[in-house]
Amino acid sequence: MIDAVDIHVKGIVQGVGFRPFVYRMAKKYLINGWVLNAADGVYIHAEGESKLVDEFIMELSDNAPAASKVEEIDIKEVPLEDFDSFEIRFSDDDAVEETTLVSPDLATCEDCAAELFNPNDRRYRYPFINCTNCGPRFTIIDHLPYDRAATSMAAFPMCEKCAAEYADPLDRRFHAQPDACFECGPSVTWRVGSNGEELVGKTREESDAIFAAAVEMLMAGKILAVKGLGGFHLVCDANNAEAVAELRRRKRRDGKALAVMAQAMGDVQALCHAGEEEEAVLTGSARPIVLLRKRADGAIGAGVADGLSELGVMLPYTPVQHLLMHDFAQAWYAANPQVAEAGDEPGRRVPLLVMTSGNVHDEPICIADEEAREKLSDIADAFLGNNRPILTRFDDSVVRLVQVGTQGGLKAAPTDGGDAVSPSSAPDSHPVMGPSPVGDGLSRPAAVDARQSDTLVGEKPAYAVQFLRRARGFAPVPLSVAAASEGSAEGKAAEGAVSVAADGVQPKAGVIFAAGPEQKNTFTLLRGTDGFVSQHIGDVENADTYDAWLATKDRFESLFEMEPAAVACDLHPEYLTSKWAHHQALPVTEVQHHHAHIVSVMAEHGLTDAVCGIAFDGTGYGVDGAIWGGEVLLANRSNFERFANFAYVPMPGGAAAIKHPLRMAYGVLWAYDLLDHPAAEAALAPLGEEAEVCDTMIERGLNTPMTSSVGRLFDAASALLGVCTTPSYEGEGAILLEAAMEVAGADAPGAAVAEEAAGVAGEDELAARERYAVTAQKNVATETSTAEDTSVLLLDAEPTFRALLDDLEAGVPVSVIARRFHDAMVSAIVMAAELVRALYGISTVVLSGGVFMNRYLLERTLPALAGAGFTAAINRDLPPNDGCISLGQAVVCSARPAGRAD
Repeated sequence: MIDAVDIHVKGIVQGVGFRPFVYRMAKKYLINGWVLNAADGVYIHAEGESKLVDEFIMELSDNAPAASKVEEIDIKEVPLEDFDSFEIRFSDDDAVEETTLVSPDLATCEDCAAELFNPNDRRYRYPFINCTNCGPRFTIIDHLPYDRAATSMAAFPMCEKCAAEYADPLDRRFHAQPDACFECGPSVTWRVGSNGEELVGKTREESDAIFAAAVEMLMAGKILAVKGLGGFHLVCDANNAEAVAELRRRKRRDGKALAVMAQAMGDVQALCHAGEEEEAVLTGSARPIVLLRKRADGAIGAGVADGLSELGVMLPYTPVQHLLMHDFAQAWYAANPQVAEAGDEPGRRVPLLVMTSGNVHDEPICIADEEAREKLSDIADAFLGNNRPILTRFDDSVVRLVQVGTQGGLKAAPTDGGDAVSPSSAPDSHPVMGPSPVGDGLSRPAAVDARQSDTLVGEKPAYAVQFLRRARGFAPVPLSVAAASEGSAEGKAAEGAVSVAADGVQPKAGVIFAAGPEQKNTFTLLRGTDGFVSQHIGDVENADTYDAWLATKDRFESLFEMEPAAVACDLHPEYLTSKWAHHQALPVTEVQHHHAHIVSVMAEHGLTDAVCGIAFDGTGYGVDGAIWGGEVLLANRSNFERFANFAYVPMPGGAAAIKHPLRMAYGVLWAYDLLDHPAAEAALAPLGEEAEVCDTMIERGLNTPMTSSVGRLFDAASALLGVCTTPSYEGEGAILLEAAMEVAGADAPGAAVAEEAAGVAGEDELAARERYAVTAQKNVATETSTAEDTSVLLLDAEPTFRALLDDLEAGVPVSVIARRFHDAMVSAIVMAAELVRALYGISTVVLSGGVFMNRYLLERTLPALAGAGFTAAINRDLPPNDGCISLGQAVVCSARPAGRAD
């Protein structure tokens, strides 16, 4: 029997080879009809034997191209039209209500990389080689539907050979919109200095000459500005300490680690610990920067990531990078023959290039050649650009793999991208942390289930990807914020924990625009259950970054045809994004910063019941006007109550206490009445006369805000231990405090520190843990207190800092003290969760906030919670830092009745 159906495929199905895939499957299953690329997805008319049509439809779902993401397939039976063949039709230009999802940019695929270095291929060494499986996508699109005329490739008409490939449904480059070659496509350009003569690589010989000149300058210790997919990189020889130091000086980047690019996995493994999980991420279609643990014997150049246990590494992801890295490696080995002879020995020196964002300090990454020559002229010695415009600015994504449990007793992950893996021994349990198929095959954090902790002891560790910055390769793929299931019995029992329940409130109709935070900004456009979270934009307190924020917002709204009906913003009245929101002629919902953190995790996991939300970070405007950052919230998607917080400590000088953490240390010791401790005087001695100034400011309340921030407690501890007293970038104190736990020459810092603690400190660790323990005290409410601004309990870190000073005075190694401080925070988290469970019966714990980018803290908190019987959820597709705030804002706005704010 012959059937006829119309099929509508929604999702990321443009620019990923979906139509040629449909064509090939139609030929395979003897289907006649057509496939059409439209603004709201792909439409297919299929006629064939009933059984074959069913199998054809299953192929669309089960075996779609790797870079695609099929969100939904609608099928409708229709009358036969008696087609005698199958064809690919041109895009439909009619306007539709919904807009197709756009693929992120994709790293050069293996086939194109092979052709790039094949002397017999007509695209041999062509710097813009691509196909339907790789190459630029979102950064070159001007508008939808995604056809060449709607991209920055419109200025490059295809030659006869490229046009033939483009028109052949069986060719790998069928309808590859950026398809090009030396004869018809973009060319690299070269300019020494901002005003030098520009050379254009129109031919292979001219292009090769440009790459040779670039390599010569790199070998000479010079700095290049190299145009990539989403903007420029600043590049130098990572093994040349003088070049690295000069790059830092010119860019005004004193201490923050620099990312490097290696040629191949073997080189990465010579420097860092990189197993199968890390390799899968490094070599996938997104190719982010991956933070890897350094090898103790790794030969990493001075000035790249000094004093840190991790190194940010990536592999080439564009043809330009492949060519530059390949040619540089050849020249580098020729200049270092003794290294080449070492072969694959672990710890050997390898060719590396520093690849850092091409921008001036705190400004957006440059995307236009003219802009780069103007703004980077004092940094770069030469410019390797091209004549293909970048239409959307994108930084590199940054991720790391964290240990989230063990793999024993786990089911295989589902192939439909649905629920995360679950323990086979507890099929009715919450998801467990483990591999969850997402686009590029990355394992993402889900939730750790307490009920499987005992059965997994001693099994193989399980890892998941944690985002630190979500940008190229991932944005603008939308995140689903749909509820995973109906409320659980536990959630219903705990409904009274949050006074204004909104789980039953119908979401607002229309599109919601969430403006995001001031730092590490992203914004979100929420349409239905799809959250379109922008790429990382940066700190919008900078005027140029604010302009970039506005431009990116306009681009998203235009490209995805979304007109906001409501706006959400941070509660902070002085944030530029909040001020912008209140100037719009739209309803505005203000969302407290830490509530947004917690709801972002809830949204990613489909949680709607009340949770114990633990939000630890550096800064967030509180309902009471203080600076929050050590919060334990009882939260659902619409509302929260403040159950506990770290006791307030003063910040003498406000922001100055962040830039000068000894001021923060003084404020902490003042609050805890520890200024007279014998170890305090020596630790605070570098303050000099500033100590008296700090005391006066605190006593008189002059420019001394109060804070509950855990991030500031880390700063204070780091400063008191002499680890970081003059930070050069945000969070450096906490980062170096974590790194201080490393024991020189050890690859397993946790084990090494524990051994040192037992052998050197001369104290039972249980006793030390008791000395460092954070305590809980009942808070005092006033007549004007509310459940949102005044907590039930205060967490007191006085014992922690007293023990720290005691150990400092006793000469306990800093590595041991740092580890004990971290462990105290882990114990405080578990204690707070247990108190919530005892009072309200809530056993789901949500962790978010920049403090949880601390690998040690996260990797010890998760099993500690599991061991205590909790299910813990953390951010999965967004960073735990402020990059997740906008999604939380949008979901809170959607869940609340119109007009209600925090």
